[in-house]
Amino acid sequence: MRNATPPCLDTFCRLDRLGLSVTAQRVEPDHTVLRCRPTTPPSPCPGCAGPGVRHDAVLRRLAHVPFGWKPTILEVVVPRYRCVPCRRIWRHSITAAAPSKGKLSRDAIMLAVKSIVVDRMSIARVAANLGVAWNTASDAILAAGTELLIDTPDRLDGVTIVGVDEHAWRHTRHGDKYVTVIIDLTPTRTRTGPSRLLAVVEGRSKQAFKTWLEAQTDSFRNRVEIVAMDGFTGYKSAAVEAIDTVTTVMDPYHVVALVGDKLDRCRQRIQQETLGHRGRSGDPLYGIRRVARTRASLLTEKQQHRLAKVLADERHVAFEVTWSIYQDVIDAYQAPDPAEGKKIMTRVIDAIKAGVPAGLDELRSLGQTMKRRRDDILAFFDHPGTSNGPTEAINGLLEHLRGTARGFRSIVNYVARCLLDAGGFRPLIHSLL
Repeated sequence: MRNATPPCLDTFCRLDRLGLSVTAQRVEPDHTVLRCRPTTPPSPCPGCAGPGVRHDAVLRRLAHVPFGWKPTILEVVVPRYRCVPCRRIWRHSITAAAPSKGKLSRDAIMLAVKSIVVDRMSIARVAANLGVAWNTASDAILAAGTELLIDTPDRLDGVTIVGVDEHAWRHTRHGDKYVTVIIDLTPTRTRTGPSRLLAVVEGRSKQAFKTWLEAQTDSFRNRVEIVAMDGFTGYKSAAVEAIDTVTTVMDPYHVVALVGDKLDRCRQRIQQETLGHRGRSGDPLYGIRRVARTRASLLTEKQQHRLAKVLADERHVAFEVTWSIYQDVIDAYQAPDPAEGKKIMTRVIDAIKAGVPAGLDELRSLGQTMKRRRDDILAFFDHPGTSNGPTEAINGLLEHLRGTARGFRSIVNYVARCLLDAGGFRPLIHSLL
């Protein structure tokens, strides 16, 4: 090989950029140990800024990037110096190699963060690769992630559309089970990238969301134009009170789910009134429970026949009326023109907001809810594409995290790990490696 450079262990193990040089090595069956010395100049006396004399040395062990599929340990011989005039003793600074009091080298920390953010590995797997304890790996990852990714001042720049929803972060009998998840929907709306997680706030209440909004800068609140949410009125009140000119949007998923829930309740009530028991195999209304929740245009010929047979029964008139409202709501969101969809939805809301005949209890309750949230429901058609669907997707990702990372008991650590997993940091991590 022409112009081949001499082999250098410092360069191969990337220790030269950490200010270290290998002086000895020991290869064990399950790990490798590299004895190192600092190559950076000694720091002056912290008291008088004068030079010091060599006093002694201490050994500091650091987990490094694994080589050969087994952990690598750095044993750094750190000199200590003594100042003769002020009799002070201090250590040689190796902050280029590792954070103060850290147990992982900076390269090992970046590998761990990359494994979590990009490769979706668990902390237990990362700890095993580095040959350290779970707590050691977790503390280093969360500290580095907070410093490099979360606490950056420009992380909230460009956010104009926000999604908010609740999420159950733990399923135990004690303690607060829910958190408020805040999502940046701007990239999805503008089709410039995926949505990303902005914050996870303890609790699911108006005050939790409002406190987070008020803690942000005035420029951030002035940029936020739309907040997409479910039917919880607390989030709406928080957004309106914290941001003067915001538009609140109740996204289609939750509107359809709300109407579908009323359809199920109506079916169950009529089931009890006509047959005197809950649905059983062979009961007409029980047999079409899934068919009724399907869009009419997607039904097969066999399903259409089964549904028509149920709707033809005079005892099921209330269910037929509720089913038609459910289909109208779906048609409103499926309309190719948002203006046409808004007309359909307006007609539905006006039809059930008052004067609902007796026997349609579910529609009467639905009419009151849709009348109260009328502006939020219709706002979607003025801002098409503003859906909380990406928020639900990130909720699913966080639920997967809760299932794989079982060691989290602190809400602070859980929030930081959630931000690393779903905060849209992959491009940044790739640029730092």
